[in-house]
Amino acid sequence: MRTVEELMRDHLSTVFNERDKARRREAMASVYAADITFSDPDGIVTGHEDLNATIQRLLDQTPAFVFSRTGPIRTNHDLGYLTWGLGPEGQPPVVQGIDIAIIHNGLIRSLYTLLTNS
Repeated sequence: MRTVEELMRDHLSTVFNERDKARRREAMASVYAADITFSDPDGIVTGHEDLNATIQRLLDQTPAFVFSRTGPIRTNHDLGYLTWGLGPEGQPPVVQGIDIAIIHNGLIRSLYTLLTNS
């Protein structure tokens, strides 16, 4: 079973940064529970398909941007926390935020995103 830290790392690097829909769907299955609930300032979505569509819309709006961690991943039992930036690779982020995840049965079950510079 993967650690909370590994799930948090992969959530950002292999899901939110993946521009290929098929590879992203495959990565999602190894990171998120089938009934994942994702909450951000724009709303709440449930399940892989809705989350995948949400990620695709975000990536379509930011074609030259990448997500990067801006600090260490923190964990507390079944909770993961990471800070991130979104912007052109190698440049200061345009958007910054925090992701908080609740892990259940070895997968992220709930994911909350807070924007910190809006």
